[in-house]
Amino acid sequence: MKLDLNNIKAVYFVGIGGIGMSAIARYFLHEGLTVGGYDRTPSELTDRLIAEGAQIHYEENVSLIPTACREAETCLVIYTPAIPAEHAELQYFRQNGFELQKRAQVLGTLTRRLRGLCVAGTHGKTTTSSMAAHLLHQSHIGCNAFLGGITKNYGTNYILSEQSPYVVIEADEFDRSFHWLTPWATVITATDADHLDIYGTEEAYLESFRHYTELILPGGYLILHTGLKMEPNTQSGVTTYTYSREEGDFHAENVKIGNGEISFDFVSPLGNIRDIRPGVPVTINIENGIAAMALAQLAGATEEEIHRAMASFSGVDRRFDFHLRTPEVVYISDYAHHPEEIRQSLSSIRQLYEGKHVKVIFQPHLYTRTRDFYREFAEALSVLDDVTLVDIYPARELPIPGVTSQLICDHLRPGVRKEVIGKEQLLDVVRRRDFDVLITMGAGDIEDYAAQITSILKENR
Repeated sequence: MKLDLNNIKAVYFVGIGGIGMSAIARYFLHEGLTVGGYDRTPSELTDRLIAEGAQIHYEENVSLIPTACREAETCLVIYTPAIPAEHAELQYFRQNGFELQKRAQVLGTLTRRLRGLCVAGTHGKTTTSSMAAHLLHQSHIGCNAFLGGITKNYGTNYILSEQSPYVVIEADEFDRSFHWLTPWATVITATDADHLDIYGTEEAYLESFRHYTELILPGGYLILHTGLKMEPNTQSGVTTYTYSREEGDFHAENVKIGNGEISFDFVSPLGNIRDIRPGVPVTINIENGIAAMALAQLAGATEEEIHRAMASFSGVDRRFDFHLRTPEVVYISDYAHHPEEIRQSLSSIRQLYEGKHVKVIFQPHLYTRTRDFYREFAEALSVLDDVTLVDIYPARELPIPGVTSQLICDHLRPGVRKEVIGKEQLLDVVRRRDFDVLITMGAGDIEDYAAQITSILKENR
């Protein structure tokens, strides 16, 4: 049975607390539908959804599914690939003839209803898509947006416009999810191999991006970072542009960095914009900003609108999140969990705080990713002279014998001050306060310690 999204009355989410799932839940709540869902544990996101009208429970129990979500003819079930196939509620829906769709399938339907402005790539997706959404939302164009992070400007991962024909979407390559999308315009930020537990080889990973470029609508646009290994294969009528910080159709000139501020001129075939000043002044946001401004220009935002909105962009939770910024100490948390992300993040910080003692506390994410990239992690972390590694955050995985954070530690360059700790030792490391700038980094639960870390640093200034 195929449900028409226009005819459904209820939507049930298996894994509703995920950052991407919660954005779609908000969309259906706004549409006036009954929204129910399961997640493993309560969180700030699930608390917000309940306050907005969602019916959520945290026990794997079919009897807790809301009555309105038990009618196969009128209820759509959306699930995340992170939920195991043997999950009792998933099995109930499958055995009783419900329409089940992945989050990406639903986003794909929305990109066919609206003009999809999508951001894909191994890293930079969340910040770039959030920045593009902010630029358009602050312009006369407006936009809808389904984002992979909570924007600080709006306190949400979902933006609604009743009038705008555009939807900004973070295009996730995990589980080939982005193959459900049909972009009108898309950025590809990077194609550094990742998710090899899904793809197996780098070649398969690159082929997945190549197939993604085939999905761009005729008359649409591909904005490709320079130097990527992947060769696009677009349909006839798709215009391809390149971008980077220093070269390409879209790039930056007259870059000035210092005193915690950044400015540059945006060079574009659609019209240059002088003296851009990113609201979050870290060097990686030069490239993120170039890609976001390119999308905004293609959608019709004006020079003045883009200039103003770039300065007012406040960032995304967990992406270069400044928790404390004083003359004595700076504390930043960052979601970076891929070697190239880490290298770019740490290089940005070292440049921004030249001459300061910068320390990173990194929590690796997934045993498979650590196994596949421990040498690359060590090389990226070796940008700094002081590295503390926390035990691996397993997420959906079981341990792999011999794969621990010590693998990364053993391959850090000579001369790096290094240690491996358990999470229970994390706050003691912070209390030592033998640094000027601290960055905690990773996609696991290290972020849960941010408030405590901030409090300790404020007390010990």
